[in-house]
Amino acid sequence: MKSRNPFNSTSYSDQEDLDWIRKTLDGDKHGLESLIQAHQGYIYNLAMKMTNNVADAQDVTQEILIKIISNLSKYDSSKGRFRTWLYRITFNHILNLKKQSYEKLVSGFDEFFDYIEGSAVVELSQAEEGELEQEIKESTIACMSGMIMCLDREQRLTFIVGAVFEIDHNLAADIFAIRPENFRKRLSRARADLYHWMSSKCGLVNTANACRCPKKTKGFIANGWVTPGNLKWNSDYQYRISELLEAKVDTVLLARDDIYTKLFQEHPFKESTRSGDVLKEILSNRTLSEVFDLDG
Repeated sequence: MKSRNPFNSTSYSDQEDLDWIRKTLDGDKHGLESLIQAHQGYIYNLAMKMTNNVADAQDVTQEILIKIISNLSKYDSSKGRFRTWLYRITFNHILNLKKQSYEKLVSGFDEFFDYIEGSAVVELSQAEEGELEQEIKESTIACMSGMIMCLDREQRLTFIVGAVFEIDHNLAADIFAIRPENFRKRLSRARADLYHWMSSKCGLVNTANACRCPKKTKGFIANGWVTPGNLKWNSDYQYRISELLEAKVDTVLLARDDIYTKLFQEHPFKESTRSGDVLKEILSNRTLSEVFDLDG
């Protein structure tokens, strides 16, 4: 069953969250499992997009889950929606991380595209394109994921939730503790910075650009950025992000913006098996009252 998109206010039920919280506080571990399962996929995918590294994303997801679970008894529904509380914890945790591995490697768009342009260009025959179809798709997603990393953290998070996951702008304003119009301005700036570089460098959006994913794939494999048989992005997924979205929320995009945005929304929505294991580990041999004291 598809995960309900917690960033879309028209389809997501806050009441279901509250019911699971009530069951959890009454001592029902299944209530906690249901609550965490509803959100952990989105937490993990945010972490993946923010770090561009599977191990880092798994660690970040684990840290956030522990923080949420151990503080759940302190949540007060009279002060705001649970989604606001949960994703404020998530966003703040991600924004305040020490510099992650990919962030240490690439400092910005200039350096990133130097890496891409320095990678070998290898023309593929039609047969080779067929044989390397999944690796070509992996190269595309890997390259676009690297582009997002060139935004500063606030811009990156704003773009991921605002453009890729189409967050309701009123909900975003609540989570970031800013006005909706200020969130829209942040999102517009993030889009403009990213799309400027894509327009000038990426053949996916501008056919005048020389860079093509099939021509770069063998170079990416040689560099170790794409590993056949162990694909980081284009494997082990059930849905693409676009399948978890609904009609556009409170924003109207230009035709150009739609083209760019849809490319990112076709990326896979990944599930973290380790975060599920972490939840089981946290819950095993502990009462819920002990779980709520994990950070004490």
